[in-house]
Amino acid sequence: MKRVSFAEFGGPDVLRLEDAEEPHAGPGRIRVAVRAAGVNPVDWRIREGQFQQVRPVELPAGVGQDAAGVVDEVGAGVDGVEVGDRVFGRGSGTYAELAVLTAWAPVPEGLTFEEAAGYPSVVETALRIVDQAGVRPGQTLLVSGASGGVGSAVLQIARDRGITVIGTAGAANQDYLRSLGALATTYGEGWVERVRGLGQVDAALDLAGSGVIRELVELTGDPDKVVSIADRGAPDLGVRFSGVTGDVPRALVAVADLIRRGKLHIPVEKVYALTEAAAAHIDSQAGHTRGRRVIVV
Repeated sequence: MKRVSFAEFGGPDVLRLEDAEEPHAGPGRIRVAVRAAGVNPVDWRIREGQFQQVRPVELPAGVGQDAAGVVDEVGAGVDGVEVGDRVFGRGSGTYAELAVLTAWAPVPEGLTFEEAAGYPSVVETALRIVDQAGVRPGQTLLVSGASGGVGSAVLQIARDRGITVIGTAGAANQDYLRSLGALATTYGEGWVERVRGLGQVDAALDLAGSGVIRELVELTGDPDKVVSIADRGAPDLGVRFSGVTGDVPRALVAVADLIRRGKLHIPVEKVYALTEAAAAHIDSQAGHTRGRRVIVV
């Protein structure tokens, strides 16, 4: 089978499309014929070796953790899913023709494989960090870097919970944030004052790692009310860095429920072929995403 892998840590140029042995579904696992794989910032952070001390990978390694596809192998002890079922979920080495998933659910009705592949990790992350921020209905949550996949999910999940959201993003994405129910403003010089003009901030999330932790603490008045998924220096300022995956099955159930109720939609901004994995990483690293990027197989 074909898969994208890397044999050394480094930039996008270390990615290679190679012939590899097929993985197989062990106990409690399923294998899918991948139709689409989500592109997440964690993918290029792992490729760069940023997580090697806390989440070591053995080289050469595959790339990707989110996928949607068709079940073609079911491991021992697995019930409720059969070969031929359309599923989406999380596993490893998903930039490939075949991948093993450790958590999965049926593709929600009405979603394409490309759309479904964009949901697992971003919704799990969004649910986790909104909970960790301790923000309650009636309060206001500030989201720095709000237009990407996680931000798109956070805005809609918070809105569904009765939380007001202020989102920062580039000028081109202001209308997009507003379409998701957020109070929107641009980052850059004077952004703190612009946020203050929109209301009192009760909690804040840093999704972009753009060096704004001090300002977020200033706006909330409490480092315990700030959570980052992108700035590994956040703990130096008393702020939680949230990098440990939580309950993925819960997130997949939440995706289906939110979509069924018309409360969640994350658009696919761009699709790439397996041969374009390096370009997908370059674009992901550049930021300014509106929704999701996915690789189609």
